[in-house]
Amino acid sequence: MQIRKVKGEDLGRILSLRFNQNHGCFIANMDKGIQIFNVEPLTKLAHYDVDQIGSVTIGEMLNRTNLLAVVSGGAQAKYADNAVLIFDDSKKEPVLEFTFASPVLNVIMKKDRLIVALINSVHVFTFPTDPQCILTCQTRSNPTGICVATPSQSTDRQFVAYPGHKMGSIQIMALAAVDHGSSSAPTTINAHQTELACLSMNATGTLLASASQRGTLLRVWDTNKRILLHELRRGADPAKVYCANFSADSEFLCCSSDKGTIHIFALKNPKLNRRSSFSKMSFLGTYVESQWALATCTVPPECACVCAFGQKNTLYVICIDGTFHKYVFNVDGGCNRESFDVFLELCQDEEF
Repeated sequence: MQIRKVKGEDLGRILSLRFNQNHGCFIANMDKGIQIFNVEPLTKLAHYDVDQIGSVTIGEMLNRTNLLAVVSGGAQAKYADNAVLIFDDSKKEPVLEFTFASPVLNVIMKKDRLIVALINSVHVFTFPTDPQCILTCQTRSNPTGICVATPSQSTDRQFVAYPGHKMGSIQIMALAAVDHGSSSAPTTINAHQTELACLSMNATGTLLASASQRGTLLRVWDTNKRILLHELRRGADPAKVYCANFSADSEFLCCSSDKGTIHIFALKNPKLNRRSSFSKMSFLGTYVESQWALATCTVPPECACVCAFGQKNTLYVICIDGTFHKYVFNVDGGCNRESFDVFLELCQDEEF
């Protein structure tokens, strides 16, 4: 999707967008390099132009450290798409390289682990000192590289979750149980009847959200008991779910889709979520038993975007057209846009 020209200069296309682990920063991976931004306030933190890094399809930040994982792709790729390059931003150069037999589809960095998803496997490495592969898990075909891990390092519940061998299933592996040369069998959740589209884990690793390619429902699971806690209805029509994220305290869950609408669900107090007026009519089946969103907002560009929570009922939405939206919602279901910006315009403040 082509972003618009800003101040007469074509900055290229955004190929993907991603928040860091605490949602305080985000990275725009582009066919003309990388742009890294602080969220609150919205400011540009760093950039790599196309001569430095080429075009990039995946860029992953490690919190607010100087380490950045990069996977090349697109028309001006500088490196192979089957390699993960770890850049040290203080040096503006790669310091580690991980090479695989097939293209890399997803990368997750943790303080002591690097997780890489390929089309049929997930690999876990010790990181960053003396990196070694300590686990390889086979998956069903996973062309979008669906894989998540516990975002926070300050919890004992360190998990990685990825598609299982059965359609719609999720496998969960406890990273603490994985030692070099040995492994523990993952547990499986049969989450959906169709292929997975999105997974998300809360900060403490206690909750896992899933959506299928049908995109009408999100389900929230207890990672310890492997039981369904919430069934949340995004809508009645099929949609492509781009992302889902928990709030820092796991009180809310948000998701974005190709319908251009952001949905916000209450988890700690699910009574706040809307219910169908026909919920008492059992002959209508489970359709009306699902919880509908506490609040929704439609992003004006109605294009691909990712969303994440800030503080005090704040929601950030960043879109592939280069726009940034800040919303504030309340428990009564209100959701209003508080601010708007074009984050790529910030790139014009410096010479490349």
